[in-house]
Amino acid sequence: MSVSDYSERAIGIYSYLTPDVHGIGGKLKGEVEHFHVEENSIVPPEHDDGQYTIARIRVRNWETNRLVRFIASNLHISRRAVMFAGTKDKRAVTTQLFCINAPPEAVLSLSIPDVEVLSAYRSRRKIEIGDLIGNRFRIFLGGVEVGEGELKKRLDSVTEKIEEIGGFPAFFGVQRFGAQRPVTHIVGKYIVKGDFRGAVHAYAGNPSDREDKEVREARVFVDETEDYTGALKIYPHHLTFEREMLEHLATMPGDYSGALKRLPKNLLMMFVHAYQAYMFNLAVSERIERGISLTEPNVGEIVIPIDRNGLPYHERPMRVTEGNRELMSRRIKEGRAFISSVLFGCESEFSGGVMGEIEREIVEREGLKREDFIIPQIREISSKGHRREILAPVKGLKWSVEGGGVWFEFELTKGNYATVLLREYMKSGDIMDY
Repeated sequence: MSVSDYSERAIGIYSYLTPDVHGIGGKLKGEVEHFHVEENSIVPPEHDDGQYTIARIRVRNWETNRLVRFIASNLHISRRAVMFAGTKDKRAVTTQLFCINAPPEAVLSLSIPDVEVLSAYRSRRKIEIGDLIGNRFRIFLGGVEVGEGELKKRLDSVTEKIEEIGGFPAFFGVQRFGAQRPVTHIVGKYIVKGDFRGAVHAYAGNPSDREDKEVREARVFVDETEDYTGALKIYPHHLTFEREMLEHLATMPGDYSGALKRLPKNLLMMFVHAYQAYMFNLAVSERIERGISLTEPNVGEIVIPIDRNGLPYHERPMRVTEGNRELMSRRIKEGRAFISSVLFGCESEFSGGVMGEIEREIVEREGLKREDFIIPQIREISSKGHRREILAPVKGLKWSVEGGGVWFEFELTKGNYATVLLREYMKSGDIMDY
């Protein structure tokens, strides 16, 4: 097995909100400083006697899970003692809150390259995954070769459409799957199917021609020989997660589920979630291809209201009926609710109508049953399923043409992707451009 498809179709995306507007091209993240993310956090209150340290940290070019390992190692604590609300883009300058079970003085004295602790205080309340409202972005899109007059025309056209409907398709972006090697959903599919050997090899093997020669050769060796002890001699040391699995298999041959359990829980969960995300992307793509509105609900569909923070309130889904359809339509147009689609799991409920047909077709094509998402060997990553809004709202969207490219500024609610918004403008065929 090897990675060879780098198109958006590989991650389930094949539609645009504005297919009639030509893309402006370009490439994101030409430089790390071209992609700024600042978390709009739910800030825990300060308490002098609190157990936890809440730290606001700015990082440059760090993958969140690997940064957690470095912080934990530097503070001589378990990596489980370092928590955060949401993972961020690696190739970026990001500012976010971390919750660390260590004294504020120790956190403030951290010395890690390209990591700056801006503040730290004690709190009784910890931060967990999801404890944020959203993210603010300032992004430069470089390499644009469209003339300025035509460029502004295309930028205006896409922006007008986004503002008209109140958002853009809420696809899961390439970061969920891996731009250089889009495999997280493939690993997740193997896990859900109960093929843990396949999952290990999809992650530790499965070479990509876009990786360094040393990495490719190590992955090929894993796939071709299954000699995990030998693989450790040539496997690059910076690929710490893969090495942990290989170390386990070198001492516990055949224990593939045990090898996976050497990985951080949130990474394991991300594999399963990425597979669910892939199917969600397929469903939204197909809805758009069939010309079904993202804002006009149909009978049988499930609508999610928003809470006081403007976030989806998933605990109160509402089924659209003939009797409430007009009300649901009005709430959606006012930005007070969103049509949703399924993130398939062991307790999932399908939409009704045409959207339900699309969801069922995808699940059947994947050969899935609800009980597949109950994973006895790694029970903590079993998934009941969820729903996700098919439209992502955007605030403060503005752009300016500058220096052979475009600066964008905007704010998104949590779980939505800046790269998905910008793909509407770019319309690139290669996921590496995002």
